[in-house]
Amino acid sequence: MRPLPDKPLACAEGIHRRRPPFDSITILLHWSTVVLVLLLLASGLLRSDYQFHAARLLQIHRSLGVTVWVVTVFRLSWRLSGARFPEFPPTMTRAHRVAARLSEYALYALLLVQPATGLLQTLWRGRPFALFAWGVPQLVPKHLDRMLLFQEIHEIGAWCLIALIGLHALAALFHHFVRGDEILQAMIPALRRRPPSASSD
Repeated sequence: MRPLPDKPLACAEGIHRRRPPFDSITILLHWSTVVLVLLLLASGLLRSDYQFHAARLLQIHRSLGVTVWVVTVFRLSWRLSGARFPEFPPTMTRAHRVAARLSEYALYALLLVQPATGLLQTLWRGRPFALFAWGVPQLVPKHLDRMLLFQEIHEIGAWCLIALIGLHALAALFHHFVRGDEILQAMIPALRRRPPSASSD
């Protein structure tokens, strides 16, 4: 009989190979974005519930949106230049890897498009608005149809962003608690488990 190939052994070795973490700048930018987006979503959702503070919440919402846009541009620049991205675990299928990449690109796209649609909605209101600590004068005449169009696009994008973030978080937890690989540990190095010490004979 022909001997069985040693491919399962190679796979087993690949499964137990430690996955290195992301670089510190990528980790910092990732978690900064998480905090900013959560604050952004909270300020947008609370604005309809706290009408008395609606103007201030809207100012905070716009300012956070611009901040998220700037941070995302910096993240993309760093990703294309000096970021360290560890390889996917060998247990992930090609389809799974493609899905992970597509969801990542979709998140980047939404993080860039959402602030833009929000700003366009604000501009087409045709009146001054507050951004950070400054007042911005009216830049274009009021156009109700365009304002309503970008308002609808902005709201749809917000729900898409919530859905993608939820799937992203669930996938990370699934890998951590069910698959037991190091997807989550690569972004949270403090969770990395020490390799078991070799027992002496």
